[in-house]
Amino acid sequence: MNSPHPPKVAGIDSSLPAPTQTADPIGQPLAAPEPGVQDRLAGWVSDLTTLHELTERLVHTSTLDEALRELLRAGAALVGAQRGLVALEPADGQGPVTTVGLGLGRADLGQIETIPGTSAPGGHLLDGLPEPGGKRRADVTHPDIAGETGLHPRHREVAARLGFAASYAVPLDPFPGSGPAPGLTAVPAPATEDASPAAGDRTAPGAGRGAAQAPAPADAPGMAGVPAGRLGAVAWLYDEPAEPEEHQRHLVALYCRYAAAHITRLIELARARATVATVREELLPTRLPRLPGVRLAVRHRPGPRGGGDWYDALPLPDGALGLSVGAVTGSGPGTIVAMGRLRASLRAYAVMEGEDPVAVLSDLELLLRLTEPARSATALFAYCEPAARRVLLAGAGHCPPLITGERRTEFVETTLSAPLGMLSCWEAPSVEIEPACGETLLFYSDGLLHHTGEPMDRAFARLHAAAAGAPRAVRADPDAFADHVLLAMFPGDSGGAGETREAGMSGEDGGEDIVLLVAHFD
Repeated sequence: MNSPHPPKVAGIDSSLPAPTQTADPIGQPLAAPEPGVQDRLAGWVSDLTTLHELTERLVHTSTLDEALRELLRAGAALVGAQRGLVALEPADGQGPVTTVGLGLGRADLGQIETIPGTSAPGGHLLDGLPEPGGKRRADVTHPDIAGETGLHPRHREVAARLGFAASYAVPLDPFPGSGPAPGLTAVPAPATEDASPAAGDRTAPGAGRGAAQAPAPADAPGMAGVPAGRLGAVAWLYDEPAEPEEHQRHLVALYCRYAAAHITRLIELARARATVATVREELLPTRLPRLPGVRLAVRHRPGPRGGGDWYDALPLPDGALGLSVGAVTGSGPGTIVAMGRLRASLRAYAVMEGEDPVAVLSDLELLLRLTEPARSATALFAYCEPAARRVLLAGAGHCPPLITGERRTEFVETTLSAPLGMLSCWEAPSVEIEPACGETLLFYSDGLLHHTGEPMDRAFARLHAAAAGAPRAVRADPDAFADHVLLAMFPGDSGGAGETREAGMSGEDGGEDIVLLVAHFD
């Protein structure tokens, strides 16, 4: 008699035996790590985290001064110092040359600069003198200034007067010789006892000693505007005799090499901006004309990217005066060059037919359309007769001028007109105004309005209120009036009416150029 078969279930073959439960064989337990390995790994992770945090703060600095101050703060935390200074003096001699201190005033920095270069903290590095054998010091340490022999007496005198007892200095070198440039992926490798120099290998006190000797780097192939060679040196000062440990030196060396690369980029940017500013200043008037019956003042603040705004004041025949403001679209060196060509052309047209502002702008529009077909520009030209107090002006897409006095403050309607280069044929009627004695005419660029950060209608209202609220004593002085308007437009802005000059003022806190041309009629 056969045994009954178990019932069949869909998807399951009951005739197959059930799988047996298996388990992986238990192997030998892992060997315990050697003593100290985990501590060293934890230390490396901590060092990498510290370097990452410090370099993260460094890369967020956008100006050279901010980067140098952040370098001092971060380095002081790494080496355990209280004060410090960084002396920036690129080896190529193209600047900029500056000294920034941490916990040191201008007078303190001045006293440190009186120490002879071969004795001051970082003096060997700043002088750029090679060491015997063609090597340069990787750092300079003075652990006990009062107790060291061979130091210059001025060094001890300044140290005692400023209250620091030790110093540690390292170079700022974006091309530190052989070996790959360290980054955040480089694992700090603090020196072991075997790697420490023997007592007999140390240099004599007073000459400073380096933790490591680096070969003098070959001249790095640099691009135009990129500083090549050593940038300068940074030194930290201790209130008590002390010196950083090998581990601290290694960390600060990694950080300083990263900081030197970042500072190199900022120097390149600063040099490019300085070049653009120089070109722009050469393309704009260096001085304003002086004619009977009218006094002029101008404030020009270029944007950081180099805009195409311009202003001009040109003496014309028969005692007349031509005033113009305008802007070429775009930014950068190409826009500045185009602005220069357009302004020079406008001067030529103003001399030939300045009494007809519409003809001047029409010729300028034709020139722009033929020579710069991809560009457009706004412009405002005024033909002034100071003796007759008569002004004839025309505008092409530019902001209307503002006339203000004790009895009126109003915008001059120049009619709606398109910018130059936007239409196949530009034309707009001119407007004639007669300023009274003591009234002031304001020409400005749209950057003056955009810099407020408000909608255009509110910006126009702010400009109107700033001009109308000027005190009587300010109205009689065009320079004071220009400063008053800027302060009223940008309250709390340190660059508003700060470092001004006849030809303008500079700043990098706005994205657009700011032009304000003031004409006061006596």
